[in-house]
Amino acid sequence: MSACLSALSRRHWALGGGGVRCLSLSLSSLPRSVQEYVGGAVEMCRPAGISVMTGKPEETAEILGVLERDGVIRRLRKYNNCWLARTDPKDVARVESKTVMVTPQQRDALPPTAAGAKSQLGNWMSESEFAKARAERFPGCMAGRKMYVIPFSMGPVGSPLAKLGVQLTDSPYVVASMGIMTRMGPEVMERLADGDFVRCLHSVGRPLPLKAPLVSSWPCDPARTLVAHLPSARQIESYGSGYGGNSLLGKKCFALRIASTIARDEGWLAEHMLILGLTSPAGEKRYVAAAFPSACGKTNLAMMQPALPGWKVECVGDDIAWMKFDSQGRLRAINPENGFFGVAPGTSMKTNPNAMATIQSNTIFTNVGETSDGGVWWEGIDQIPAPGVTLTDWLGQPWKLGDSRLCAHPNSRFCAPAAQCPSMDPQWESPEGVPIDAIIFGGRRPEGVPLVYESFSWRHGVFVGAAMRSESTAAAEHKGKVIMHDPFAMRPFFGYNFGHYLSHWLSMAATPGRRLPRIFHVNWFRRDTATGGFLWPGFGENARVLKWIFQRCGEQEGSAGGAASSAVGWLPAEGALDLSGLPQPVDMAALFSLPRGFWEKEAAEVRQYLTQQVGEDLPGPVEEELRGLEERVKAMRD
Repeated sequence: MSACLSALSRRHWALGGGGVRCLSLSLSSLPRSVQEYVGGAVEMCRPAGISVMTGKPEETAEILGVLERDGVIRRLRKYNNCWLARTDPKDVARVESKTVMVTPQQRDALPPTAAGAKSQLGNWMSESEFAKARAERFPGCMAGRKMYVIPFSMGPVGSPLAKLGVQLTDSPYVVASMGIMTRMGPEVMERLADGDFVRCLHSVGRPLPLKAPLVSSWPCDPARTLVAHLPSARQIESYGSGYGGNSLLGKKCFALRIASTIARDEGWLAEHMLILGLTSPAGEKRYVAAAFPSACGKTNLAMMQPALPGWKVECVGDDIAWMKFDSQGRLRAINPENGFFGVAPGTSMKTNPNAMATIQSNTIFTNVGETSDGGVWWEGIDQIPAPGVTLTDWLGQPWKLGDSRLCAHPNSRFCAPAAQCPSMDPQWESPEGVPIDAIIFGGRRPEGVPLVYESFSWRHGVFVGAAMRSESTAAAEHKGKVIMHDPFAMRPFFGYNFGHYLSHWLSMAATPGRRLPRIFHVNWFRRDTATGGFLWPGFGENARVLKWIFQRCGEQEGSAGGAASSAVGWLPAEGALDLSGLPQPVDMAALFSLPRGFWEKEAAEVRQYLTQQVGEDLPGPVEEELRGLEERVKAMRD
């Protein structure tokens, strides 16, 4: 055993030349597998001290105090225990271009692309390349800083669907955020004893003393950022970024990329989906999971206040769903997260009053604007500052209404405890999960795609998910409103070969006796070709679409019921969509039109994408569904 590992058994310890001291909870209280993981990281990263986090309130207050002292956050006096962080402008979003899967063979991570085509489904790095990149970044990266050890649970502690992780980080901002987004505490410590946990290593990459000054007091190394996943080892190593999904490793890295590989191996699904409960005026309840790309309205839908009288929407989760069939053949889902890491711009009392209520306390805001009376502000908040109140933008510069630059960064965020949401479902922490009756896919499509349609079958629904496309968003480093292929809203988050992922989804239907959810596609964002305005009012009025989905789930699969067959799937039959009490007329003909020219182009582009990006790994049933769409479009009337 090395000197580092033997030292872990003592409460206070030091390493020659490294000056490492354990400053808090004894590391010997952790299971041996965790001690060994920490010991290896200490040898490599050389921190100046170690703290094992327990999630206690006084510990959180101490972390916030450290951040405030270092100028990373500032207190927002208008609210209760709310804080504002401003990042280095070079560290503001997920860095998809620097996010890699490390596997023995490239095909483990990515399907073979057509000749000359670059994969759009992620980035692969060989094990030897990663070893070199790691050696260039991590040795000594935590010098002068404290290493925080964060044992956490993704999902309710003790749930058969939950998984454990241990994140090592040198960022107090990450500690505070992970304390909101995951479950921590003594129960997690107890369950770590079996040694089965995901290993998450993170460093901002700015050892002390600094060689160059920080921007906005925010440590990062954007030129050398790397977010690496080793699925076979259940390991994540992230360097150089302190922000969002790059550093809160329980989120996209664990809950989607690593979890999707675990789900494949164990026969369940880890998906980029919200979960909501929908209750009718008669008291009947159904649960729905829905996959939208980031910044396409997942949080708004999950926390919706329905415009239809008597209907109720309750939130189970706004971003990620882990789903597994139970012994009775029902698909059960949990939200593995404990908080919301939501996009701030566009959130308002009109678009999402429940989110606005949630973020009034115990919230960390990042890169939003600040009001001189200690509040927050962003584009779309629909609140005019009171007379005499001035604004400061996300860069710390004075800002006023009408300025050409944005006050809040487009990917600015709020990080808030889920339990504070007024519309949280009573079963949101149910260990067995909630039963899913419907799965919805969707995205931003300004033309051609109808408000809602239902797939003809599970297999057709898998194709609908594979064919998803949407305007790009500010959650990653993409520029402009480009229509991008985003299958299953998972394009940046696949933990393994997308062709194999499709086969895994198809396999869900292979077990007899399973009650498969119905699959739908929605598009709230279709625009009027003449005015450019949205054809559908959206927000609370989306409950009308949810009502139709709810009703379809109660009908026999394959029956017309309140639907009419079309080239793309089942559309609501005339009069089946409840339009009573709409504040303004809606052009239903335009909203549901299927222009033949558009769909010919759509089918051709989907074929080109699947041929180029998935190639010979495309499952035969998906290819057959694509041919079926092409044939139905060909038969459409002009």
